Amino acid sequence: MVVVGIIVAIVLIALFWFVGTYNSLVSRKKRVENAWSQIDVQLKRRHDLIPNLVNSVKGYMKYERETLEAVINARAKAISGGSIDDRIKAEGELSGALSRLLAVFERYPELKSNEQVKQLMEELTSTENRITYARQFYNDTVMKYNTSIEMFPTNIVARMFNFKPFPFFEAAAAEKETPKVDLTF
Repeated sequence: MVVVGIIVAIVLIALFWFVGTYNSLVSRKKRVENAWSQIDVQLKRRHDLIPNLVNSVKGYMKYERETLEAVINARAKAISGGSIDDRIKAEGELSGALSRLLAVFERYPELKSNEQVKQLMEELTSTENRITYARQFYNDTVMKYNTSIEMFPTNIVARMFNFKPFPFFEAAAAEKETPKVDLTF
């Protein structure tokens, strides 16, 4: 009788551990998905601002057509969707194209004085800051989730139910480059 009681207790403990581990993994996965949706909201905001900005600066930047086209094409790629990996890559390209546009923007004093362009640039800068924060939160959440599916014994449950790691949202190559500063007048 005592042996049966011990076996039942061990089975119940194992069952509770199994259910608790599974629920913990599901909860962490949902947090990652939520963190991605927060990035997605900010990226949509950025995508919506870009056409207005491009249209506002088009007349001033006649000689910068290549830069404007790069921004438009990168935005189109970013909007097209795909997997998280594809979206991260496309957003990296868009960030690089926007960086080049902002650098070109600095060469046109008449753009800086245009109120509509100035307001759009401020909104874009604010949105980029929000994206940076959302990316940081996403990466922190992904790290916790990915770590949990790799650690023993949780990795056994993760493999049984096919929990896959999420990719990190890394900085694009253009964002990693050291900016060139020219202080000559």
